[in-house]
Amino acid sequence: MSAPPCPAPADRLDIAALRQHYRDAKRGVLHAIEGLSGRSRGVRVLLRRLSRLTDDTLRTLWAASGLPDTLALVAVGGYGRGELFPYSDVDVLVLLPDGVRAEADAALKAALERFIGHCWDIGLEIASSVRTVTECLQEAAADISVQTALLESRWLAGDRRRFVALGRALDEQIDPLAFCRAKQFEMQQRHQRYENTPYALEPNCKESPGGLRDLQVILWVAKAAGFGHTWGELARRGLATAREARQLKANEALLSLIRARLHTLAQRREDRLVFDLQTALAASFGIEAEGTGDGSREQSARRARKASERLMRRYYWAAKAVTQLNQILLLNIQERLERDEHGMEPPRPLNPRFLDKGGLLEVASDDLYLQQPHAILETFLLYQQIPGIKGLSARTLRALYNARPIMNAAFRRDPVNRRTFVQMLQQPQGITHAFRLMNQTSVLGRYLWPFRNTVGQMQHDLFHVYTVDQHILMVLRNMRRFFIPEHAHEYPFCSQLAAGWDKPWVLYVAALFHDIGKGRGGDHSVLGARDVLTFARQHGIDREDAALIRFLVAEHLTMSQVAQKEDISDPDVIRAFARRVGDERHLTGLYLLTVADIRGTSPKVWNGWKAKLLEDLYRATLRALGGGSPDPHAEIEACKREALALLALHALPHQAHQALWSRLDVGYFMRHSADEIAWHTRHLSRALAQAAPGAPLTLVRARLSPAGEGLQVLVYTDDQPDLFARICGYFDQAGFSILDAKIHTTGDGRALDTFQVATETLSEHYRELVGMVESGLPRALDPATPLPPPGRGRVSRRVRSFPVVPRVQLQPDERGQRWLLSLSASDRKGLLYRIAGVFARHRVQLQLAKVTTLGERVEDTFVISGPALHVHREQALLTQDLLAVLDET
Repeated sequence: MSAPPCPAPADRLDIAALRQHYRDAKRGVLHAIEGLSGRSRGVRVLLRRLSRLTDDTLRTLWAASGLPDTLALVAVGGYGRGELFPYSDVDVLVLLPDGVRAEADAALKAALERFIGHCWDIGLEIASSVRTVTECLQEAAADISVQTALLESRWLAGDRRRFVALGRALDEQIDPLAFCRAKQFEMQQRHQRYENTPYALEPNCKESPGGLRDLQVILWVAKAAGFGHTWGELARRGLATAREARQLKANEALLSLIRARLHTLAQRREDRLVFDLQTALAASFGIEAEGTGDGSREQSARRARKASERLMRRYYWAAKAVTQLNQILLLNIQERLERDEHGMEPPRPLNPRFLDKGGLLEVASDDLYLQQPHAILETFLLYQQIPGIKGLSARTLRALYNARPIMNAAFRRDPVNRRTFVQMLQQPQGITHAFRLMNQTSVLGRYLWPFRNTVGQMQHDLFHVYTVDQHILMVLRNMRRFFIPEHAHEYPFCSQLAAGWDKPWVLYVAALFHDIGKGRGGDHSVLGARDVLTFARQHGIDREDAALIRFLVAEHLTMSQVAQKEDISDPDVIRAFARRVGDERHLTGLYLLTVADIRGTSPKVWNGWKAKLLEDLYRATLRALGGGSPDPHAEIEACKREALALLALHALPHQAHQALWSRLDVGYFMRHSADEIAWHTRHLSRALAQAAPGAPLTLVRARLSPAGEGLQVLVYTDDQPDLFARICGYFDQAGFSILDAKIHTTGDGRALDTFQVATETLSEHYRELVGMVESGLPRALDPATPLPPPGRGRVSRRVRSFPVVPRVQLQPDERGQRWLLSLSASDRKGLLYRIAGVFARHRVQLQLAKVTTLGERVEDTFVISGPALHVHREQALLTQDLLAVLDET
């Protein structure tokens, strides 16, 4: 049903009536978009209807504006294409005669301002430019985006001849081959802004790789070259097959419907599939998760995730198809343009099956893969082996796209294919690029069948920013970089260990399988370990290597959990972990996989403090493996000697350290490094020597953290029940995040605490931060100073959409003297301060805190003690109060 005609123009334009007409008609189009089926048919018809409604409204306003007949009103950009999304800008160009300047003609300027003002009054989000034909051509020559916008221009009103003249001049000016190359370069830059993946958890359906913009690039380049501007025309010109044209049309309709519905749901221009819209968007497509009934909040959240996961997987598969077809068609267009302009050098034969076509790997015949399926994996092996091959040609990409049906169970069982796949893993170079290319072309998921389940699989854990398949390939990339000398400066210790590793491919297999069990229900580590044993048996991997790979996959989470949640200064913890890894080879492999895995979750998760914890755990475990059971007394004495050597560099008086060390027990020296002990002693020995016996003493010192990020803060003061809460309150107010806390009480009842804190402030300002902490924190520790109220920050969209169900676990240690408290919840400002307040109310004494922030989820571990913990009722009350704090929104 078409929109009713606009009210006829009158001498005095009735803006209110026109605005009401436009809003009513637009509302009808939006309702029609909301009512479309999930198959996305008809969306382009509705977008064109909205465009025609806007055309009619603009023509009415133009006719009533009193502008000269020599001007022309032109639609450009997406609006010029005749597809207007509900809340997109209405891009228009006002064409002036050459020599006319709107700024110099007061009457013309006033008329233009009146026209544009009326557009805004009606409710049109107008984006306008005013130029002459000459100015348009100059701008187009200088700016490829202007040239692209003009390429899709469409006459609306005014002097049509002026518009035609612009089109002819633009056709003469444009260089199709240069335009093609410029748009490809522009697309590469855009893809880099979105990390070169269509699989971000909140992708932009317009701009991300595989989005609508990638489809538009194909049509822009084709139109500039005179090859047509529809998928059907490209198929008739031989640039796309009929099947590819159907695929392009279907995926364009799906992406268009997703974008249109995002606009209607957000009631503004929103092109990102943000978390807080994914569930509603899934419902608009009729996608429902399994399970009915209200259930618990956790069950409701899980059902919402499942619905959004199904929607997003549908989006990812469409984006993947668009990415593949975009490569095929753009390469086809470029090859034809280059052949027409320069001619083509004949391809260089590489073997009977493949050619080198200007640095691109080309199949010798279109049906190569159908006739010789072994050549499919050989494609990627040659891509790794032959210098100068930088990609696959359009012919090869198309052949792979059409060969997907033959990559079946028989293909996976073929011994030749299995040998080729292992060869690929064992190549000295090109592994990361080859496996990413295999995933882009759908070969990896069809050969490595368990991997197929991870493609487009979302991870709602608030710290992974990639889908499972992209995370796996990121971990593979990270592992590979440990073995590349050019990247040794990034993580020197990892590179040092990798240099002594004899079979890198073993670690690459572990990287490929470490998360391959996700999304299938159950423990993904167990499922992955089972899958990798099957893979090893099928691919002839010997028993010893298979056992190592299975161990790495099964235990890939263990090392990070021990380092970040347990007291790695405790010899019992180190001995238990050493027994679990067994030997140095298993320890080194697990360390490298753990670092690669954490780095592959999100740019925000890895930091210098996590690096230090893991390296400390590695070194302590290596000592335990090399010398049997560690001798705590010998290690403490060695640590003391190293600390004294460091103190000697600062010219402290002889025996000056005794004033402090005599108050410290064995636990202090076991849990602090020699560097920390020397730092504490240097500052506290002087203060203790000057203080009167028994007099109160508060000392705060800060320095740039030895881990390389944030500050390390020393607090020495009289102990008090709410001390930890006061310290947390200060850091909360000052904008610091606490990463780690070592709490110690001296023999004379003083607190000697060490905190690792971080801030978003640039590191070059650390001297100012040190001064601020050293002067501000002592004031906050004064018992007469009231505790500040907890800070309140906005909960992020991800947390609102996918909240972490709070969990509290309290269990005694082996001796029953201390308790291990584990908390997990969604992160928010002031959370640790609130937890500290609960400790203070229950008279709980804190001995160790490990604060782990994984994106927007926290997993904190505390070692606590106190008489109340031996009473079951008090334990229950503590747990209840902690859950109440974690559950606050």
